[in-house]
Amino acid sequence: MNPFKSHNNHNIECSIYTCANHSKNDGYCALNKIKVGTHEDNPTEIECTDCQSFERK
Repeated sequence: MNPFKSHNNHNIECSIYTCANHSKNDGYCALNKIKVGTHEDNPTEIECTDCQSFERK
């Protein structure tokens, strides 16, 4: 079991329903914290950022 998991963390909104960490009841993440990163050398746009806590269901 993931030690960072809780239920409905209202501090982290999420619309990725295919993520294993998505709250089952509403539009929130079920983790206590997430890691945000980038896949670019020099990120300049929102699209350059990634939720590195994502886990596919």
